[in-house]
Amino acid sequence: MYNQYDEFRLSQVAYPIKTNILDMKKAKKHTSPDIAKVTTRRNFVKNSALFTGGTMLLPQFNMNAMYNVLNDKKLKIALVGCGGRGTGAAIQALNADNNVELVAMADAFEDRLNTSWINIGKEMGETKKVNVPKKNQFVGFDAAQKAMDLADVVILATPPGFRPQHFEYAIDNGKHVFMEKPVATDVPGVRKVLAAAKKAKENKLNVVVGLQRHYQDNYLAAIDQLKQDKIGKIVSGQVYWNSGGVWVRERKPTQTELEYQMRNWYYFNWLCGDHILEQHIHNIDVANWFIGEYPISAQGMGGRQIRNGKDHGEIFDHHFVEYTYPSGAVIASQCRHQPETMSRVSEFFQGIKGTVSTEGDKATLRSWDGKLLFEHRGKDDPNPYQVEHIKLFKSIRNGGVIANAENGAKSTMTAIIGRMATYSGKVVKWEEAMQSNLNLVPEGMTWETPAPVQPDANGFYPIPTPGKTVVM
Repeated sequence: MYNQYDEFRLSQVAYPIKTNILDMKKAKKHTSPDIAKVTTRRNFVKNSALFTGGTMLLPQFNMNAMYNVLNDKKLKIALVGCGGRGTGAAIQALNADNNVELVAMADAFEDRLNTSWINIGKEMGETKKVNVPKKNQFVGFDAAQKAMDLADVVILATPPGFRPQHFEYAIDNGKHVFMEKPVATDVPGVRKVLAAAKKAKENKLNVVVGLQRHYQDNYLAAIDQLKQDKIGKIVSGQVYWNSGGVWVRERKPTQTELEYQMRNWYYFNWLCGDHILEQHIHNIDVANWFIGEYPISAQGMGGRQIRNGKDHGEIFDHHFVEYTYPSGAVIASQCRHQPETMSRVSEFFQGIKGTVSTEGDKATLRSWDGKLLFEHRGKDDPNPYQVEHIKLFKSIRNGGVIANAENGAKSTMTAIIGRMATYSGKVVKWEEAMQSNLNLVPEGMTWETPAPVQPDANGFYPIPTPGKTVVM
């Protein structure tokens, strides 16, 4: 179930919108704006205070206040990034609160915006929550700012390379934010997000990041058990995102190099950051969350053996990284995009007294002698993709502050140092990497800006080479 939803997140540009709407309909019973209907099982509200990864706790919610909305203002929403993921997120936001309205949309490409607008309207029907006249449909590199200027709440769902500049603008202009993961593709972008995250907290702006496992019942149940010291200190673990891979967008004869890369964004680091960042960040983030800290170093290996065509840009098709944490814990991280190989998207950790595993909608804790300590099987759990939007709007209404951005930035950085390690073949230390000024995303881009990476005479892109590639 959750594999499917995570693939749904990859559809920012390329998955057919029909698939996304179908996924939304499957989760329909959890899209009620009444939070009681999606949080009664396993005391979701109680556990949700743990979602910030052990570094910051949510303010305690007053249950009566949650059901008696204090702020009746109609909240205006702007969607920035109109691919399948953005479309799905907009629908979830519109279903999360009774008094919201989509008023503006922005995308680099007009065809994506038009398709998104049509499909959001179809899905929402006669609710009158979609009010985006042509004058509020913005296209181009400056479209995001124009759309955000019209809204109270912004949804940032473009390819992640653009996330830092969009997030910074949103916070500078007093907007509440839902933004997809990862939140950057390079270290300067991470630093920009961290600075904006600090400002968001100071100004009491809510920020939810699409690391939805923090809003998922089985993960919340597992972290609750860990806080009760059921398996003791975590000393090691293994996290996985192994699958057959994702979509490819073929080059069209009329496209410039820049447009081609933006349409086929998953395969270019300035836009995507490689699949260790774009997808595997979910599992890496769980490791950080469960251990309660961020790694001090990474070393590993990777390459491309199967996915190595011209349309596959510059990224690897497999990574294996060993992360070392301040406490001494060591996590083995592996992700792979190779068809007809073992598929696994899960996490497994070893503590002093036992183990914990999380996969799909399950969480299991066992002692070292095999005794079952705890089990959560949640096939009827609420859809975490919907819950994160419900939580966001409830917090805005009740004057709370959800502050996901700092953890989102640090889990993004964790995946980035993993990529640095596999690309360089060297040990990469967190503190040294955080000083990097290697910008992958040009500032002030226009359609005349040269694409940041260029193919050779045969149409192939430079591939990172361990021992030679400079990553900082």
